Amino acid sequence: MSFVDTIKDTQMRTMNLVHRSVLALSGGRIGGTIGSMPVVKVTTTGRVSGQPRTVMLTVPVRRDDSYVFVASKGGDDRHPDWYRNMVAKPEIIVEPVGAGPVVLTARTATAEEKAELWPEIVDAYRGYEGYQRSTDRDIPVVIAEPSES
Repeated sequence: MSFVDTIKDTQMRTMNLVHRSVLALSGGRIGGTIGSMPVVKVTTTGRVSGQPRTVMLTVPVRRDDSYVFVASKGGDDRHPDWYRNMVAKPEIIVEPVGAGPVVLTARTATAEEKAELWPEIVDAYRGYEGYQRSTDRDIPVVIAEPSES
């Protein structure tokens, strides 16, 4: 990994830690949304470590009991670690601000699902359009939904 990538990753981890801290210290009154998007705490299982890994993610689209996430990493050419963890171990825990945790199964949206969701995603946050333009990587859209079992 390059020095620049290390700096970017450190900045993202720091922003996430600050966000979680602000949410905790404010009792969920500050940081529960970014723009019009709700923020949720997502816990994945580390694909290498097997340890729980928690990250704050925005939810540009919500349908019934399902959550949609965008693995943009700010337009970086690399997938975010949380996405790579979800692909390896799809069972995740989603905890909306002010609500209890829910166990869901995450999957990458098909090309057709992404095409259907993308206008809503960009409507919620225009920055996603710019992120996609800034990378050759097809930014994955993740659908987290209750297990069928």
